[in-house]
Amino acid sequence: EALKIVRELYGRKIANDFGPLALKAVRQRMVDKGWSRGHINKSIGRIRRCFKWAVENELVGRDVYHGLMAVSGLRKGRSDAREPDPVMPVDDATVQATLPHLSPVVADMIRFQRITGCRPQDVCNLRPCDVDMSGEVWLYRPSTHKTEHHGRERVIPIGPKGQEILRPYLLREKETHCFSPEDSERNRREERHSNRTTPLSCGNRPGTNRKRKPQRSAGEHYTANTYRRAIHRACDSAFLPPEPLSQREDETMKKWHDRLTEKQRAELEKWQSEHRWSPNRLRHSAGTEIRKRFGLEAAQVVLGHASADVTQVYAERDLQKAVEIMREVG
Repeated sequence: EALKIVRELYGRKIANDFGPLALKAVRQRMVDKGWSRGHINKSIGRIRRCFKWAVENELVGRDVYHGLMAVSGLRKGRSDAREPDPVMPVDDATVQATLPHLSPVVADMIRFQRITGCRPQDVCNLRPCDVDMSGEVWLYRPSTHKTEHHGRERVIPIGPKGQEILRPYLLREKETHCFSPEDSERNRREERHSNRTTPLSCGNRPGTNRKRKPQRSAGEHYTANTYRRAIHRACDSAFLPPEPLSQREDETMKKWHDRLTEKQRAELEKWQSEHRWSPNRLRHSAGTEIRKRFGLEAAQVVLGHASADVTQVYAERDLQKAVEIMREVG
């Protein structure tokens, strides 16, 4: 997304000529597009890292990267960039309305995350080998997590409800990811086959019309981005926009977008943005519920918000508290 803007503005320029003023022009385009300040700063960082890689491989001069590093990040209240909205919990009714439009795999990912309060990347990275099932409450230790660079260990307790969801997904190779887009695609094909009305003696038989080299194929496991996009697509199906913005039954995707005027496309984008929710909001929902029932400290413990310099004694005490909470709610 960030590099797309670079290509739009400077795609025909020599990379060695891309300097601080060019980067600031790219940043201003992001501001004009309505990107939030935090998203802009992260995107500028990605562009810098691309040029750092280019310097490392002697594709551009070292002065290019040093020049880009001189461009400071946008500060709160010191720029025209939009400040990001606070992440709010998503109500359970909205989640329940979305679930029927999702594959069973993604639906279970959502249920598991809502119960445990883990981060989206934690549910995406879950493997059987990461789960200790020796106790009444299982312990999930992600192989990689958000705060690992602080030297902290992240432990996610899984209570009876979470275990019931997770158990079928543990019946696979120990180091294979539990939640896989390949499983979702297989489920989709099986559902289409079961709903087929054309006799097998007529039309295409299963597997006969697959492309040898498809442009897109299901990955081995979900990422936070593909997980979020799957939810957004389900939201678009669950919360249809009013006429004339919605897609008609006899319209292909292309005909639909060609029919809409530029103003209507903007209205559609606004509608979809307002009716979509992202998986990080499930974590806030879990935290809000736990805080109401058990207090602020309990929510901090379950969500893994303890400070990086706590002693091992406190870490053990907090883990035990998290286990007790998950035994009851998760």
